[in-house]
Amino acid sequence: MWDSLIEYVKGAYDELINHVVWPTWQEVQKLTVVVAVFTLIFSLFIFIVDYIFREILGLYYKLIR
Repeated sequence: MWDSLIEYVKGAYDELINHVVWPTWQEVQKLTVVVAVFTLIFSLFIFIVDYIFREILGLYYKLIR
């Protein structure tokens, strides 16, 4: 059992060191900016939808009182 676990860890380590192509620092920076911009846009969209639903529900509750 331990032998198979050790072989698995060795194989995983070998894969990470010798076979994975890591992005360059410039690629990491560009992708980070893309993720940050998308996150801001998505957050703004969620805020707007939440505001609209809050207003609609407020009007609805005023009508049923």
